[in-house]
Amino acid sequence: MRKRRIMMVLLVLLLCLQSTFVLAKTEPKINTNVKVLVNDKTVSSDAPPYIIEESGITMVPLRFISEALGAEINWDPKPKKITIHMESNSIYLTIGQKTAEVNGKKSALEVAPELRNDWTMVPLRFVSESLGAEVKWEAATKTAKIYSSGNNVPDVKPEEPDAGKEPEKKPDPTPVPKPEDPNKVPDTGQVNQDEMRAAWIATVFNIDWPSKPGLDIAKQKREFTDMLDNLKNIGMNSVIVQVRPTSDALYPSKLVPWSKVLTGTQGKDPGYDPLAFMIEETHKRGMEFHAWFNPFRANTDTKVEQLADNHPAKLHPDWVVAHRGLLLFNPGIPEVRAHIIDAIMEVVRNYDIDGVHLDDYFYPYGISDEPFQDDATFAKYNPKKIADKGNWRRDNINQFIQQLSASIKQVKSKIEFGVSPFGIWRNQSDDSTGSKTNGLASYDSLFADTRTWIRNEWIDYVAPQLYWSIGFKVASYDTLVDWWSQEVKNTKVKLYIGHAAHRLGTNSTDWATSDAIIGQLQYNSKRPEVKGSIFFSAKNLISNPVGIREALQTFYNKAN
Repeated sequence: MRKRRIMMVLLVLLLCLQSTFVLAKTEPKINTNVKVLVNDKTVSSDAPPYIIEESGITMVPLRFISEALGAEINWDPKPKKITIHMESNSIYLTIGQKTAEVNGKKSALEVAPELRNDWTMVPLRFVSESLGAEVKWEAATKTAKIYSSGNNVPDVKPEEPDAGKEPEKKPDPTPVPKPEDPNKVPDTGQVNQDEMRAAWIATVFNIDWPSKPGLDIAKQKREFTDMLDNLKNIGMNSVIVQVRPTSDALYPSKLVPWSKVLTGTQGKDPGYDPLAFMIEETHKRGMEFHAWFNPFRANTDTKVEQLADNHPAKLHPDWVVAHRGLLLFNPGIPEVRAHIIDAIMEVVRNYDIDGVHLDDYFYPYGISDEPFQDDATFAKYNPKKIADKGNWRRDNINQFIQQLSASIKQVKSKIEFGVSPFGIWRNQSDDSTGSKTNGLASYDSLFADTRTWIRNEWIDYVAPQLYWSIGFKVASYDTLVDWWSQEVKNTKVKLYIGHAAHRLGTNSTDWATSDAIIGQLQYNSKRPEVKGSIFFSAKNLISNPVGIREALQTFYNKAN
């Protein structure tokens, strides 16, 4: 009996030791020896920030974000969901999930938000920069310095990534040298026109240009020409400029108001025609200008009262649906589709553009989490009696693409029409002809049937956003290049690849060096169907994280 008791005690002790070992093994090591400054002032917190040593990501308590940056925080404990709003930016996070949504677009996280000692902890750099703040990391003192929008960031040389700097998709920008004569174009040689080498220039939230709203005309023009000169010097031969950020315009329009990214006030005349200026300067450098339209986004928040009086969402409130903090046009309404086509055709008729470019926003991201309210539209506008709502939604987008394509070709047949969809059409688990991936699919989630557009040759080019690395388990870059190459084979549709320059410069092994992008370009060169590349975004190339500027110059010089 005594021996049995001893054996039981030993067994319990053994189990306890095993549990302790497993916990010790699985619990990530953290370093609380980190300081956080906001606008150069120390901010205290009840829960200390810490660095996850394995990934190098700095985590801070959720309350810190609200108090330090002035953001509005909502915490729903049951589904463990976090909502962060600040000005026109919205972030959606979930405890334990490595996917976030920023202003309606999915974004991968290196580390998921977590609960630690009853505190909700979120990745500092990701959240801060998604809210428009800039983050500087001082490795020697392990200090993260946050500069909120509107505060001047000290002009210091960015440090090389190390174990203390959190990976993030937005590298720190460095100032672009200004030519002495703003009208003089530097002699950077001839750009190669045999393949597309382009950069997206995003204007929504002033991501790339102009750097902030309200700049005077000369400053806006100087910033754009400086950007062109730098991009051409890197090896770019085209720019894809967002001219319709939120159903507004960077040009005088009879259909939509002036964009607020220019002056800070939607509907306010900036005093010149930015689109005409940008096209002229782009062509002056021997580069192509593609006008980028976000078709169905009406606004980056749901505050209709703040829109200009002539904004379509204000004139036609029945056209829009509020969804996850955004105001979106309902693609199921025929008048909506016709209006958007008319707005795009206004530019086609009046400007010497080389291409019309649409991004990945059709039906919105996040419908699986929050339904898109279009039941009444489905019942009212369904002349084909399509039984399945998903098929009906895809048919709405198909009609839009087909009609827009026909309109463009009828007016100016030489203008190229292209679309840059989310990188996965369908997963092989849902469709045997899909790709060997396991991620969000544009066919099922955004109701964008790119295959139909390609096979019918409604588009001249497709530029899937392949924002993953070679070998990434969920969606490997090389696997998707091969899949898209097969899709365009034996068609007239050209394949360009969208590259994630914005992910460079992080501590993630996949994106820590310029080889991440160069390796992808080398892979592309082995696929004759790939006719070029587009990089997101311009400022990420110019700021030169991990030497991508010199790496691209070397790669393209060899290609020439």
